[in-house]
Amino acid sequence: MSKVHILPPEIVTKIAAGEVIERPASVVKELIENAIDAQAKSIEIALKQAGKTSIHIKDTGTGIEPDDIEKIFQRHSTSKIQNIANLYAIKSLGFRGEALYSIAAISDVILHSKTKSSQTGWEIHLRGGEKKNLSPVSMPEGTQIEVKELFFNTPARKKFLKTDTAELQQILNIFMPYTLLDPTQRFIFNHNGKSIVNLSPEVNQINRIAKALNLKPENILERKEDFPDKNITVQLLLGDINIQRVRKNMQFIFVNNRPVQNHFLSFHLNQVYRLIFPADVHPFFCLYITIPPEDLDVNIHPTKREIKIKNESMLAPLLRTLCEDTLMSHGKAKEMQESLFSYNKKSFKTRTTDAVMRETSQGKYNGASEEQFIFSKENPALPREQDDLKHKVTQAHYIGSFLNKYLLFESSSSLLVIDQHAAQERVTYEKLIRQIESKHIEIQRLLTPFVVQLSPQEKLAWENSKVMLEKIGLETTLWDNDNIALHTHPQLIKNPEIALRNIISTEDVKRFDMALVARHACRNSLMAGDKLAPPAAQFLRDQLVKCHDPFTCPHGRPTVIEIKDGVFEKQFLRK
Repeated sequence: MSKVHILPPEIVTKIAAGEVIERPASVVKELIENAIDAQAKSIEIALKQAGKTSIHIKDTGTGIEPDDIEKIFQRHSTSKIQNIANLYAIKSLGFRGEALYSIAAISDVILHSKTKSSQTGWEIHLRGGEKKNLSPVSMPEGTQIEVKELFFNTPARKKFLKTDTAELQQILNIFMPYTLLDPTQRFIFNHNGKSIVNLSPEVNQINRIAKALNLKPENILERKEDFPDKNITVQLLLGDINIQRVRKNMQFIFVNNRPVQNHFLSFHLNQVYRLIFPADVHPFFCLYITIPPEDLDVNIHPTKREIKIKNESMLAPLLRTLCEDTLMSHGKAKEMQESLFSYNKKSFKTRTTDAVMRETSQGKYNGASEEQFIFSKENPALPREQDDLKHKVTQAHYIGSFLNKYLLFESSSSLLVIDQHAAQERVTYEKLIRQIESKHIEIQRLLTPFVVQLSPQEKLAWENSKVMLEKIGLETTLWDNDNIALHTHPQLIKNPEIALRNIISTEDVKRFDMALVARHACRNSLMAGDKLAPPAAQFLRDQLVKCHDPFTCPHGRPTVIEIKDGVFEKQFLRK
């Protein structure tokens, strides 16, 4: 008996739609690309409930011809390719003819459109792919489309949508790169009646990027270069040392005006920044490449975000040379905001760990209670191996440091190496957790607030995490439309801006417990590369061994490694 059968059209439609439309962000992506392909100079987006209830997009593009108004909702309908040869020379963002067909199959859609030559516009209404109405309508040139009740007929897919905050972040992540393509385009983005992004036309790329991402234009370096022999043009917009991020969320690559992901090119640009940034700090950059369309394959991924470039390895040395030369020749020194170092001394209840470390290194430290810096409770029982290691670390003799990163201690039969940054993170994390649990966080209040510039995504995350931030001692307020002011931070945190960005860069901080928030706050916001005098190094060791979990930092990296005598015997051929 045959087991193979042909699926009915209604099931095929929903499967195909699911391949293209996974969430509200997918709808926004497809409709923005249609608007840009229609040469729109103004694109307005209005969402309700992160697009779950309504997605409304209005553009001033060329519009849709009356004869095509029904065709565009049919599968594989497109005006952008005619034959197989066109598939390998694509210049538009969209081309497959799946978008509107897939959107209409799983939602309620009303589209209005008018071309310049038409006397009137036309409205079409579809629900679940079925046409409900087609009629003339009065409107200006352009297209308006509203997508409502997304996934109303596919409840299983609707059930897997995330919170409004998480879905809105996904939409912004999709939306923002398109705003960086053409500075002469206007973009407006509203959510639940509130303005999120409002970008007027700009005269150049640097001004648009600065406005869109809330960066200082003077910290953006530009480099353009033509390579006629390779038929390639490259434009680089690079953040200098004053734009630093804890995530790679401000890195954009565009190939032939298409936002893409390319891990190979991204890797090489990030490697150049290692010349001026430590490994755990990430830069901002925008890379624009113009290349013959026949040297690209944009049809290798359903979302078209990943592309394949012919002779990709040839680009790497070109980009590295341009990037390095630009940063080294035109980069500026690091700017410091004095307000971050201006403290109200009266707010100190005890000395900070950093203060004691400085006193120790100067020979002034004469002892401090365990209560002031670490848990006073007894450590839980450790596995025997760890207990033995703890004993060795406690008894070991300090003999020096390596690269101002690793503290070297000698025991009777091994060399113990402590990662001073990881150790300090563990010590600070445990004290911060204790202060949080006791609801008595020792804070430092700034005499003048420290202004933190936020991108639209970061601002949205901040709005949803203000309460959580205050619980760990980071008091913030809105400074102006795009920036926030930091007024207080825990005394234990050396770089509160990094702590704040670490917390708000997470997808949904409201779901985190305080221990996880504290881990994010400690990450990269403590000492790194500080030279410690012997008493300070021993003091850090003493704090570490009294922690509940002394052998890993809060993020899982080891704080101590042991190199036994046998390793050296073998390397020096003594056995």
